Amino acid sequence: QVQLVESGGGLVQAGGSLRLSCAASGRTVRSYTMGWFRQAPGKEREFVAAISASGGSTYYADSVKGRFTISRDNAKNAVYLQMNSLKPEDTAVYYCAPRVGYRTTISSSYEYDYWGQGTQVTVSS
Repeated sequence: QVQLVESGGGLVQAGGSLRLSCAASGRTVRSYTMGWFRQAPGKEREFVAAISASGGSTYYADSVKGRFTISRDNAKNAVYLQMNSLKPEDTAVYYCAPRVGYRTTISSSYEYDYWGQGTQVTVSS
């Protein structure tokens, strides 16, 4: 079973940047599409970005396109999310997970499992 640990969150002013990391252990994730999701208080978990196993394909929510960049280092069993031009509405707990199902769309959280504990991102205005 894979364990995931997200890190890199924090408090940043609007317009600032953060780089989130997701470290996997227990099992390699290099053969999985990996996704980043976020959840704000009182809201459902929402898709942010995903990257294919090879890293050759990336997918983004419209709300972060052009500002966030997902990447991975399969040698390190890790996935990253570079977040630029942050906005207050980006405030949430950010999670990464491997895609284990292919019944719906890549942006559906039901396709993912082995969630980590998340890392808090807070953007002040």
